[in-house]
Amino acid sequence: MGLIYALGAFLSWGLVVPVHFRLLDGVPAWGILAHRILWSSVFVTLLLIGLRAMRRGPVISFQRRHLFLLLSALVVAGNWSLYLWAVQNGRMLDASLGYFINPLVNVALGALVLRESLRPLQLAAVALAAIGVAAAVAAAGALPWISLTLAVSFAIYALIRKLVPIDPILGLGAETFALLPLALAYLALTPAPPGLGSGQWLLLVLTGVTTAVPLMWFAAAASRLKLSTIGLLQYLSPTCLLGLSVFAFGESLPLSRLLVFGLIWAGLALYAFDAARPRPAVVRASEDSPA
Repeated sequence: MGLIYALGAFLSWGLVVPVHFRLLDGVPAWGILAHRILWSSVFVTLLLIGLRAMRRGPVISFQRRHLFLLLSALVVAGNWSLYLWAVQNGRMLDASLGYFINPLVNVALGALVLRESLRPLQLAAVALAAIGVAAAVAAAGALPWISLTLAVSFAIYALIRKLVPIDPILGLGAETFALLPLALAYLALTPAPPGLGSGQWLLLVLTGVTTAVPLMWFAAAASRLKLSTIGLLQYLSPTCLLGLSVFAFGESLPLSRLLVFGLIWAGLALYAFDAARPRPAVVRASEDSPA
């Protein structure tokens, strides 16, 4: 199930979310962010009420370690804010590069913090992906601090959700409720854009679903899969976004990006091949010894 949750989250972020936000071009980016937080809180509250009614009791109780979710809320809010700033200031190349670098940071944190080991073919897969990212950095011509900040912040968010086991719905609820006062303050102080039709208001309400559901799937995947596995699967999102930009929205694909695309997918294919290979059964010594 961890793999299914991860695929659902990354394909949503790579296909559903960008199309959704493309349909909200007339709404300021910070307004979209505030609505995402507001309607995510409403959506998660309804889910918690429904789950409590079905289970005839609390979904799960908070413990002291769950206070780390306040930190994860601030980290993901910072990630969203920087991404929105990049969009507003014409720095989408840096933003997309950040989400290509992010899985490598996940792999590094998995090895350094969680002591997750990588087999030789997995190391080769990571090396191929790293070469692709290095080529993108070389093409950019400078140290992309926006990209690195986006990559590191979301990797830290993934690590926190990995280290704090909690029901994904309740965890997301804690994060969105922590950010809700800031979102409400923004919406109260900022007038709504003029000329919004009923269709766009419906799309703003639905940001709660397209924000909350992939994050819940991501949290569920993080608790079930190795962080290094999540890191490599996460390349699906920027790859889907790249394909969407070229085939749906008619953007040009530079040769440098095509090289990155090929190297990253070669790494993913190698990692998937290694994961699918049958492992020799471990036979206990006591079974091999004569009776």
